[in-house]
Amino acid sequence: MKQQFTLNSKQHSNENVSLHVAIIMDGNGRWAQQRGRPRFWGHRQGAEVVKKIVEIAPDYGISTLTLYAFSSDNWKRPQQEVNLLMQLLQRKLQTETKNSIKNGVRMSFIGRRDRLDPRLVAEMEKAEQETAHGQKLHLRLAVDYSAREVLARAAQLAAEQNDFSRERFDEYLAKAMHCPVVTPDVDLLIRTGGEQRLSDFLLWECAYAEFYFTNVMWPDFDEDELARAIAVFHSRERRFGAIPQMQVSFG
Repeated sequence: MKQQFTLNSKQHSNENVSLHVAIIMDGNGRWAQQRGRPRFWGHRQGAEVVKKIVEIAPDYGISTLTLYAFSSDNWKRPQQEVNLLMQLLQRKLQTETKNSIKNGVRMSFIGRRDRLDPRLVAEMEKAEQETAHGQKLHLRLAVDYSAREVLARAAQLAAEQNDFSRERFDEYLAKAMHCPVVTPDVDLLIRTGGEQRLSDFLLWECAYAEFYFTNVMWPDFDEDELARAIAVFHSRERRFGAIPQMQVSFG
């Protein structure tokens, strides 16, 4: 059954589909605890899944992939876990930037940077600079990210410029979260781990996104699960507030 999802989704990817997919990668810690291991073990396994999903994403018509790596609320977690997460991110950047260049992946980071370790920020900026010409996939990692904080900052910028047009506000949003370009709205938001909420993630960009929630924990998320989500997305009718043409009646 899963193989059928894979084939159907790849067929869609060959039809000039260009999707923005956002993923809330939930369940790492719980996955590890269920196996009698420390929570950080789940985060390490989850990082390996990120690598695999980034590699296959373009095969499913995904041109922009935004991953929720660390929310502003995650600072409330135990300090040891936070430190290990930041160290893991820094190590992965050091090893994966070359792979991103090779595979045509452009990396960027959205969220605050003033609360991060300067060494991590330096690695982030280095990755952004060295992968800036990637054309195959735009990978955005949300680190110390809060959609409400971004919206508040964008509103402040709009007030300062006295320009509240929709087009300009998209530019203010990009500037507020350090994104180098205005990114298309999210087409599909996936959340793993069984929870069904946005958790302050891309509130503006998800205005017309399709939501896909799965009980699968992030360390168990694989190509078949991605194919299933993409297939469900393609099965839905997206009307953006309009009425399907075949249903329009003047009688």
